[in-house]
Amino acid sequence: MISIRPLLAVAVPVLAALAVLLLNKRAKLRDVVSPLAAIAMFAIVASMAPTVLAGGTVDLRLFEILPGIDFAFHVDALGMVFATVSSLLWIVAAIYSIGYMRHLNEHAQTRFFACFAASLAAAAGGAFAANLFTLVIFYEVLSLVTYPLVYHHEDEEGWTGSRKYLVYLMGASKSVLLAALALTYNIAGSLDFVPGGLLAGVNASAPLLTVVYFCYLFGFAKAAVMPMHAWLPAAMVAPTPVSALLHAVAVVKMGVFCVLRVVFHVFGVGLVGGLGLGIATAYVVSFTILMASIYALTRDDLKARLAYSTVSQLSYIVLGAVLLSPIAMVGGIIHIAAHAFSKITLFFCAGSIYCASGKRNISDMAGIGRRLPWTMGAFFVGSLSMIGVPPAAGFISKWYLARGSVEAGETPFLIVLLISSVLNAAYFLPVSYAAFFGTEAQESPATVREIPMLTIPLVATAILSVAMGIFPDYFVALAERVVR
Repeated sequence: MISIRPLLAVAVPVLAALAVLLLNKRAKLRDVVSPLAAIAMFAIVASMAPTVLAGGTVDLRLFEILPGIDFAFHVDALGMVFATVSSLLWIVAAIYSIGYMRHLNEHAQTRFFACFAASLAAAAGGAFAANLFTLVIFYEVLSLVTYPLVYHHEDEEGWTGSRKYLVYLMGASKSVLLAALALTYNIAGSLDFVPGGLLAGVNASAPLLTVVYFCYLFGFAKAAVMPMHAWLPAAMVAPTPVSALLHAVAVVKMGVFCVLRVVFHVFGVGLVGGLGLGIATAYVVSFTILMASIYALTRDDLKARLAYSTVSQLSYIVLGAVLLSPIAMVGGIIHIAAHAFSKITLFFCAGSIYCASGKRNISDMAGIGRRLPWTMGAFFVGSLSMIGVPPAAGFISKWYLARGSVEAGETPFLIVLLISSVLNAAYFLPVSYAAFFGTEAQESPATVREIPMLTIPLVATAILSVAMGIFPDYFVALAERVVR
């Protein structure tokens, strides 16, 4: 089906960003723009779901760049997973951001909301990209428009973190990723995504294809596969709504989404398996899963612990894809949504704690659950999902991943999943336990209380996390479309 709707899904947040800039001096009107645009964008994305679930696609070709390279959109099942998650979570993130920025009286709020909206436009463009060229354009745009969000505070820590953010992401894309694109075009004469793999059946040597594959794996540094992960904890200097954006809504999901595109539609499952790249990648990401979890255990700063948790959880998605078992691939794809709903909840909670009490370190949060019961209750729900406890969403994706590793005959990766879940419990549950059962510092009860503008969104995302665990059919159906 040819339709303008993919372009509209990108245009709505772009127009929202422009409207925010124009309404700079009218703060109340400016703040209304993002939630309304988020609802409109989600409605556009949702309108394409019936077509995709029925096995169809939505296409729009804009113009040709070079022979075999178009700037075009192609909405399929994999893109719908990413677009649904990012557009839905933008609604709650927009509301949360208004409460957070107002409560702390943050500076440069117009720039913040404009860049936030622009980042969602880049995410939608990447989700609906019809080829590697279009995908990489939006991938790069996302890096540029989120850079001001990372250095938002404009202090020394902010500049240091934002430099590392840009150096890692732009450095990887301007070197190994560019090389991968050039080699792919030279080998295949096209950059289009093809069911079964663009490079399947091409006349190229195994060593060359292996080099191209790993250039993509590490060139898409937003996937945070070690050692390309250090930018992510460094970016935690940004305001908490930005951290939620980085970890759940757009940035890191763009990274793993790009890797999945390469596995499914550039190389193809058959070629990845034939070259032995699946198992090799599985060991690389398994190392990332375990090491990042160990790093998380050592961090007292709550956002830093959540950051390393994200590094670990992202590699679950890649692991599911490269195990090449249909069940594991479904698990990897739906973990995009499961992780997004749960991790945004956890970051929202971290921001709520900071706004209410000024506390960042876990060691200072003893007893805070009695002051912030809704916030810490939602944190507990998000933690259970990350661990993989039913009925939360994380259980569904981990169940598919565990079954898939058995189906693939790869018991070592089943053990990795089990160990990592134990580590998840080790660094998440003590936070909730201390918050509800620890002895709090001497402090006036009136000084720490729930902030409704923050509490309502975080409770909503916690409910979404449980709802997906109980009703996973939509994301499972899309994932099964991808792996057929």
